[in-house]
Amino acid sequence: MAKIGKAVFPVAGLGTRFLPATKASPKEMLPVVDKPLIQYAAEEAEEAGATQLVFITGRHKRSIEDHFDKAYELESELKAAGKDKLLNIVQTILPEHVSCIYLRQAEAKGLGHAVLCAKSVVGNEPFAIVLADDLIRCEAKGVCEQMAEVHERTGASVLSVQEVPPDETNKYGIVETERQADGTLRVTSIVEKPAPADAPSNLAVVGRYLLTPAIFDKLEQTRPGSGGEIQLTDAIAALLKEEPVVAYPFEGKRYDCGSKEGYLEATVELALAHPELGESFRDYLKTLKL
Repeated sequence: MAKIGKAVFPVAGLGTRFLPATKASPKEMLPVVDKPLIQYAAEEAEEAGATQLVFITGRHKRSIEDHFDKAYELESELKAAGKDKLLNIVQTILPEHVSCIYLRQAEAKGLGHAVLCAKSVVGNEPFAIVLADDLIRCEAKGVCEQMAEVHERTGASVLSVQEVPPDETNKYGIVETERQADGTLRVTSIVEKPAPADAPSNLAVVGRYLLTPAIFDKLEQTRPGSGGEIQLTDAIAALLKEEPVVAYPFEGKRYDCGSKEGYLEATVELALAHPELGESFRDYLKTLKL
């Protein structure tokens, strides 16, 4: 199995679209059925072989660290009460062979800056970037594992992409691609949030990246754009001039949990697929007069 050893999770954002729910709690800790968004993201990276999870955090994000930490008092109470199933759930949130590293992004300088904060930890090896806002449900392999296989085959950086409505290109980084002899889509250009009339395609980059460490040099050379932010898209545009970058239309369904509608869709569909709740929840939905 193709593996990727380190995964970076930029989690310093304020989550203003979910206020007041995110006033005191990170948006990444919003639950979808019985797990927070950040746990779905972490599990996807772990399934791809990640043994180091690097969280780029900000103020008021302590609950993310607490979630992946050992909870001695809770475990003791569950054990004493004979609640072995719940105890196992709590104890296996973070596998024993996986470690967490927390780095503070002191200023909100954009996704590119958040990724750059991880340079000293990632070192000189390819790594994944996982945005917890994008929950992607897959029937078999998770997107990180799919991308690791593409990287192993091509040696290139990999961007997960999907087609979006042409009138929504201004919400995403949009790529222009060229199909290669082996069927892969090599990125020839990438632009951040173009107006529909200016977009080179409707193929949008969504919240999964697998990048070579060369991206760090490009990020250091990237000048801040609007709002003083360093855009990851700009650094990728510089990177693809020197080494191949592949666009990968992943297999799976993406839920944009950065929006209320996408979050609700994820909650309903994952509840329907839940092994314990699915059947009864489906029966409940049938009783509603919609």
